[in-house]
Amino acid sequence: MNSQAVDNVIFDIGKVLLRWEPQKLYRTMFRDDSEMAAFFAETGLFARNLEFDRGEPFAEGIADLVAKYPRYAGALRAFDTRWMETLDGPIPETMGILASLRKSGVPNYAITNFSREKFDQALDAYPFLARFDDIIVSADVKLVKPDPAIFRLLMDRQQLDPARTLFIDDSAMNIAAARDLGLVVHHFDEAKSGALTRDCLEWGLPVGP
Repeated sequence: MNSQAVDNVIFDIGKVLLRWEPQKLYRTMFRDDSEMAAFFAETGLFARNLEFDRGEPFAEGIADLVAKYPRYAGALRAFDTRWMETLDGPIPETMGILASLRKSGVPNYAITNFSREKFDQALDAYPFLARFDDIIVSADVKLVKPDPAIFRLLMDRQQLDPARTLFIDDSAMNIAAARDLGLVVHHFDEAKSGALTRDCLEWGLPVGP
């Protein structure tokens, strides 16, 4: 059982509110998953993506990768030009919870590791991203989770009590960092259907069964 009462909720976005799956894009470009995995391993694209989240312009980062791995030039450039294809739509459980919180007036926030240029593209496609009470996009502040400073930035700005604030993320490292700061946490896994909804009900949040 969860004993805490929660007054505020902070969401991650990718893999919590929106499905983010780069493999969705690259399955259209490689013959099989093993070829795709070799591409990711050789180029270090996921590690470089963290630098995009920290504020590096896509054009610069992709140009650098293309210079280093020219045989993958087309696939690397697609990570910029076809980036929206890495998104696979909203996640029903968390979107339903977010809608219930907003309807009931529960303050809702977001802390997201996200390139500003790609966040703006996502915002055009998913307008709900503009309606948080406050949001920290990592590229704007040059900080990425799990750095405790990015959590403290929102907590201080909104004067949130960590013991009464729920943080939801799909990353174990981000969850651990938030827990160390005293926040109430839920490690989200879309495959565990209903787990977050059940926890929210125990925390006294106004969400449906």
